Amino acid sequence: MDHTQAHTYLLSKPFSSVGQPFGEGVDVFKVKDKMFATLSPGKYNEGETRHWWLNLKCDPDEAQALRDIFDSVIPGYHMNKRLWNTVILDGTVPRGEIERMIDNSFLLVVAKMTKKQREAVQVYL
Repeated sequence: MDHTQAHTYLLSKPFSSVGQPFGEGVDVFKVKDKMFATLSPGKYNEGETRHWWLNLKCDPDEAQALRDIFDSVIPGYHMNKRLWNTVILDGTVPRGEIERMIDNSFLLVVAKMTKKQREAVQVYL
């Protein structure tokens, strides 16, 4: 999955929106004003390919398991390292797995909403 495909998938979630509150180059995806993902060009060293980085909320146990399985899943860059993972979009993580991680991040955020907000979103799931 590349950054364009990730962007499209993130915005396909019900009530999702994108903005750049941290400045140009860092897309922040929200569901009903609650952040569930960020997408930005990642760090790189001169001479290396620059990959996009996708930050996703994650269950703490699952977060560590994903880091153990995939070299391109690291603790959340500029995020709570226990609750967020960064997925480096370098092609090594299967698209279906990235979509599953996005879905989980979205659902974790929806689960913390008020009952009224949660029900409004769940109608579309």
